[in-house]
Order: sequence, then structure tokens, then C-alpha cells
Amino acid sequence: MRFRHPDGSTVHLAYCTNVHPAETLDGVLAQLRDHCEPVRRRLGRDRLGIGLWLAKDAAHALVTDPSALRALRCELDRRGLEVVTLNGFPYEGFGAEEVKYRVYRPDWADPERLDHTTALARVLAGLLPDDVTEGSISTLPLAWRTALPRTSGSARADRTATAARAEAGRTALIALAQRLDALAELTGRSIRVGLEPEPGCVVETTADAIAPLTAIGHDRIGICVDTCHLATSFEDPHTALDALTRAGVPVVKSQLSAALHAEHPHLPEVREALAAFDEPRFLHQTRTSPTLNSVRAGGAPIAAGLRGTDDLGEALKGDTLPDGAPWRAHFHVPLHAAPTAPLTSTLPVLKAALTRLVGGPRPLTHHLEVETYTWQVLPPELRPRARAQLVDGIAAELTLARDLLTDLGLKELP
Repeated sequence: MRFRHPDGSTVHLAYCTNVHPAETLDGVLAQLRDHCEPVRRRLGRDRLGIGLWLAKDAAHALVTDPSALRALRCELDRRGLEVVTLNGFPYEGFGAEEVKYRVYRPDWADPERLDHTTALARVLAGLLPDDVTEGSISTLPLAWRTALPRTSGSARADRTATAARAEAGRTALIALAQRLDALAELTGRSIRVGLEPEPGCVVETTADAIAPLTAIGHDRIGICVDTCHLATSFEDPHTALDALTRAGVPVVKSQLSAALHAEHPHLPEVREALAAFDEPRFLHQTRTSPTLNSVRAGGAPIAAGLRGTDDLGEALKGDTLPDGAPWRAHFHVPLHAAPTAPLTSTLPVLKAALTRLVGGPRPLTHHLEVETYTWQVLPPELRPRARAQLVDGIAAELTLARDLLTDLGLKELP
């Protein structure tokens, strides 16, 4: 979906296909047929943007076979679909029965991550519509914070090894920027990559992203602002985005998503409700701010002194996590359908972030992507029971996002 911003530029809205993951190119083609085109038809549109997730094998098939890439481009056109952004965070296995920590491997200290992201950039350059010259890719925020297990028995040696891996990651991103420059010179297509801060990672918040990104100092490497992650870490959208702007860090794209919010986690009925979202496939990092003391009108708390666990189940065990202040869990809940009481979602944070991202005189980013990949792990009573229900749900999320954009003064384009 395309929108005209008041400044005359085009803002793209897509939905991410990691909600129905496929590991192979044949699986990607089946996604387009079974899900993406039906969502487009459900919305009554001639054209729909999708944010493709391409696993390692699918990306390799496309980058090594020009005819396969041309065939995918033709299939997108035939089904009324377009691609300006890719989700390059998961490497493979996103549809496995248990993903959890696996999604953070390989990290940016591993050459495989650089090679995969380079392949994605080359593929995206070949998939961009004829009238679009800029594409975006979201990626892992360097590494999970404990990516390097202790093997030496020495804390000092551990710190040295961790520093070495951090330097290797920075070097890889500089190499990526150089490859993206070469790709732009060769194809005339500018591809940018954004680190996506996520709770528990080396780059957990937007504030954490500023130092490494300014050290890289290249405008092809920026940040992807995921509004679920932003909310889970109790970041204020206005403060976060203003800091990025002052630091000159480009917002390559933003993923529109909402986290799970529990206002009174000490109550038994709230913990029971939260337990229904504790599932075995994905990691649901949970955070609280015991020093939470004020709330902006937009609904985004101003917080300090975060406490957290790696997963929701850990938070629910006894007194592992303080429960005197609200909890938020990294569980992407459908944008249009907040959980029933006593739980809510962080949709107000998304709205506040979107206002800052595209509601000003110039958009901070031109690429927006609805990313709710958790439909099939929602509590049983909330899960879609048939393909048509999933299509309806995704269409409803995009409709809500469209309405938010038009309310901000953007004009929907045919």
C-alpha cells in the first residue's frame, strides 16, 4: 500500500510474510498464492506491499539463479504484489516447533550473517518495482547479549573474547556498507539495512544503537524501529526518535507491532491471563520498570531501571520479576484486537511512534511494515482456525494501520 505524505514523498506500508514462514523458494511462491494475494483481494486493492522473509536456502536460490529471481518478480506482478523491504532478522527455521534463542544465530560476528544479508540486498535490488529506487532490510541487532558462551573459565578472557566479537560485528557492517555502495553503483538501486533493537540483545534499545551506528558512520546502515520492542523496553517514542535524529542515525524502516501489557501483574487473575501467552515456540522477553513514575499523553511510559527475564514463563515463576509495576512482554499481538481484560496491548505506543515517524513535515522513514508473526501461537481461543480467518486478521491489521496514516494526513494512493 502506498501513501502520499504532505511533503510529496511516498510512504510504503506492507505486512511481513514471516507470519507464514517458508524455507524454500517453492514455499515462498505458495505464500504468495495462499496468503498474500488473498489479503490483497480481501482489502479490495489492485496492489499490496509485502515485506518478504527469505530464509537462507530461498535467498541462495534467488541470488545464484537469475531466472529464478525474474520468475519471482513476474509472480509478484501477476498477483498484484510489490516488495520494497525484506525481513533479514531470522536466518532459517522460523517455522520450527521451537525457535527461541535460535533466531539470533548466526550473529554479526559470523561471516554467514554478512553473506546472507548481502544476498538479500542483491535479491531486493532485483525485486524493487520499476518506479522505486530505494529498498530496506531489517536485521539482527548485532547479537544476543550472551552469544559467546564461557569456555575459558576466566571472566577476563571472556571479556576479551566478547570485545573481539563486537569488533568483528562492526567490521562486518562496514564491509556490508561498502557492498551496498557497490550494489547501488551497479544497479541504480539504493538498499539500506537497519539494526532492529530487541530486548535481551547487545543492542536492546534505540539508545543502545546510537554508539555502534555512529561509529560505523555510513548512511546505508541505520536502525529499524520495531514498536513492540520499543514498548517492551518502556521507551518513550518521542524521546527515542528525537535522540536518533540528533545523532544522525537514519530510520531505515519501522515495524508496526504491539506488545502485551499487564497493568497489575501481582494479581492472580492477571498472572493466569499472562500464562495463556506463555508458549514454546518463540522467546517472549518480559520487562518491568519498578521506578515507573509518569506517563505521556500518548500512552508511552517514561521509565528507568528496567528489570526483566528472557521469557514470559520465567517471569511468572514466583517472585523472579518485581510485580509492583506494569509488565510488558515481547509478544506481538494483533494490532486491531487487543487482549481482553485484565490484559491490554501497547497500541498507544505504536500510535505515538507513528505520529513522530510520519506525522511531521517530513517522514523519518518511508518504509512501514506490520509484523505480527505470532497468530498461530496465540491462546487457542484467539488463533485463526482456517486460512481465511488469518487472511481476515491480516487485512484488519493493515486497515487499522491505513486509518492511522490517513488520520495523520497521508493520502492513500491507488
